[in-house]
Amino acid sequence: MKIVNYIKTHRVKFTILIIISIVYWWWLPNQLFTTSCSTILLDENNELLAAQIANDGQWRFPQSDSVPEKFKKCITTFEDEYFDYHPGVNPVSIAKSIKRNFGSGKIKSGGSTITMQIARMMHHNQSRNYYQKLVEILLAVRIELSYKKSSILNVYCSNAPFGSNVVGLSAAAWRYYGRSPEKLSWAENALLAVLPNSPSLIYPTKVN
Repeated sequence: MKIVNYIKTHRVKFTILIIISIVYWWWLPNQLFTTSCSTILLDENNELLAAQIANDGQWRFPQSDSVPEKFKKCITTFEDEYFDYHPGVNPVSIAKSIKRNFGSGKIKSGGSTITMQIARMMHHNQSRNYYQKLVEILLAVRIELSYKKSSILNVYCSNAPFGSNVVGLSAAAWRYYGRSPEKLSWAENALLAVLPNSPSLIYPTKVN
């Protein structure tokens, strides 16, 4: 009865809350990424024979079904060590980044989780500001409500930049090492895992 009376007393606020909740729930698109992919040719053993660059000039292979365990270990260790436990946002990392940013007077660190990085990539890596960070946080939590952790990691690894117009783990493994991600060594996985953080600064084929 108290709940009913509260709703009647605050009818406008309750209606606004319902509308916001509905908009938030439907905010997430059916497909997180709709960018074009490379045309690939596989043999009868599912080995890559050839590939053609995507329409947007990127080497981006179709999303794979899973992420190899070695790369999962490397990427979560480097990018998001609490990936399996947080709800899309790591409050401790956010608090630390806010402290660093206020200390420097500009946004130098975002404290982004892997899920927040997906949200950022969905918005085409817009410039860093506090409004954009809030959008990333809200969208990251919404993604976590709809996808399993394994699916989220797979989406990230299929769409993260790896430098030299290479997008996604599968394309990176082929372009840099000439084989599938499942056949990479620990050292090769470790090198690829650091690329999405600064893809334009360092990658295996960079000369200078």
